[in-house]
Amino acid sequence: MKPPTSPIDASALLSSTRILLFALAAGVLVASLYYVQPLTSMLAASFAVDVTAAGYLVTATQIGYVLGIVLLVPLSDVLNRRKLLSWMLLAKIAALLLGAASANIAVFAVASLLMGVTASALMVVVAMVASYAPDHSRGRMVGTVMTGLLLGILLARTVSGTVAQLTGNWRSVYVMAAVVVALLLWVLRRILPDEAPRGRLHYGKLMASLVDIIRQEPLLRQRALFSALGLGTFSVFWTGLTFLLSGAPYHYSEMQIGLFGLAGATGALAANMAGRMADRGHATRATWLLAFAALAGWALIAFGAVSLTLLLLGIVLLDIGVMGLQVTHQSVIYKLAPQARARVTTVFIAAGFIGASAGSALASASFAHAGWLALCAVGGAMPLLLLIVWASQTKDHKTGF
Repeated sequence: MKPPTSPIDASALLSSTRILLFALAAGVLVASLYYVQPLTSMLAASFAVDVTAAGYLVTATQIGYVLGIVLLVPLSDVLNRRKLLSWMLLAKIAALLLGAASANIAVFAVASLLMGVTASALMVVVAMVASYAPDHSRGRMVGTVMTGLLLGILLARTVSGTVAQLTGNWRSVYVMAAVVVALLLWVLRRILPDEAPRGRLHYGKLMASLVDIIRQEPLLRQRALFSALGLGTFSVFWTGLTFLLSGAPYHYSEMQIGLFGLAGATGALAANMAGRMADRGHATRATWLLAFAALAGWALIAFGAVSLTLLLLGIVLLDIGVMGLQVTHQSVIYKLAPQARARVTTVFIAAGFIGASAGSALASASFAHAGWLALCAVGGAMPLLLLIVWASQTKDHKTGF
């Protein structure tokens, strides 16, 4: 008989060094969703399809991520998270290698879907940190992990564009990523506790409980909608940016396009700031400020076809707004249903990446139909809608704000 698992020392698990490792893990895992964005022109040429068709590969990874969030992440409320993460990372390595070996766009689309499914492992990490963090510092700790995640989203473009440019081959990006995930698996196996299961697995009941949580938690419904709008606008921009920069008047290379992620990475600083504001009870104020920042970003981005300076300033504002909002939302929702934080995470992140999937598809469609300004109108409508809904709900004292 296996001996009982030792009690977990939360202070050791969430030491400063390990929080930084969890932030790194989140960044590495989420990056696979975004390696493809600066590579769309190269992939289109390799698979003999047009650039806008290759743009839909972004949607494939995001759909896979939503499936992983819904179907796999809730398991971490009851299963041993160390074992769950180990299996998910092994599957992630296989998906990356399949992508590297793809002979046509159909195989690469399947690999992209699987990359998305397995990237959901990062939310197992986030939910675990939220579960063990004390109430007074949960926002800061989750904010640190989310900073790593958001830097991964942005720097993935820089890394993939640079590696593809230097090697002259997009496949090398995915081989490199598989090696990095293998190293991450080795590290996490060493530092994660071997938890005892927290209940018996009744998968059907676990899935059904998601509906109960949505019905019982109005704040979760609200913040899930805001996450969909925030990640939707984020995805519209970063999918569409490749279309703008690879054509006239810029004609930039994959490496040059990837470097734009560095401008957006400055916005990752907003994640920690937003977490600290939420810990101090200022989530309402943060929501207003950050949503206005995202909308202002789009006002500048609209001039991106004629001014590189305004485009860069708009990127910084948009990313500050979106990244800060995500952490603010999570600081609110992780005060709900402490026994079901993975399922709360599932609802919230699934909504966000449904928005992101829609955003990437809308970016391709709007740019193909009417160009950059149409894409900016679609992207800007999302933070505007968030502000309209937020303004209407803050007037209702029953919401608790």
